[in-house]
Amino acid sequence: MAGPTGRGGSLGAALNDLLRAQVTPRHRLSTYNAKYWHAQLSQLTGTRRGYEALETAGLDVRPDTLFKWLSDPEYNVRRGYRDLIHTAYENVAIVPADPIPDHVRSGQYEISGSVTTGTDERVRGTRDAAPLRIDGSRGGWDAIEELWIAGELTADEFEDRFIEDVIEQDIGAGSDGWEFGGSSYSVELR
Repeated sequence: MAGPTGRGGSLGAALNDLLRAQVTPRHRLSTYNAKYWHAQLSQLTGTRRGYEALETAGLDVRPDTLFKWLSDPEYNVRRGYRDLIHTAYENVAIVPADPIPDHVRSGQYEISGSVTTGTDERVRGTRDAAPLRIDGSRGGWDAIEELWIAGELTADEFEDRFIEDVIEQDIGAGSDGWEFGGSSYSVELR
């Protein structure tokens, strides 16, 4: 039975596609798009989570001051307070990424597409060549997860880290490193 599969124009893009189908990436809530402090404060004070974010950011004003700010968008609020409101707003607007689950870290990967090590170049996952099989449980996933959580796991970075931290940990560096120079890849997780 086939497992979840990611597809892309590079190995990194296919890995990213697979991971995004398994866990929620770091992202911004679409409803949080206010630009100015007053609109941000109005939206924050509309929810309990918003009030908590204001408190966590360090906004400590009396209720009557908060009421004045909310009732007059032209009220002259000090820059330091506007910065705290903005920080709270961003903290609510950004949803953190889920951690990479164990079944992804310890899964068996089947990579189809152009694979080169040394002078051996093959299109894997065809009748002529089986997919490249990688045991994810032998890999080191910490650097990959750190980039994922930060929202900075680009396709290129994922490919580089996966080669170094997972493929090379499982089957070695190959005869002269690993290259994935093709334009179409699929990665199946088993």
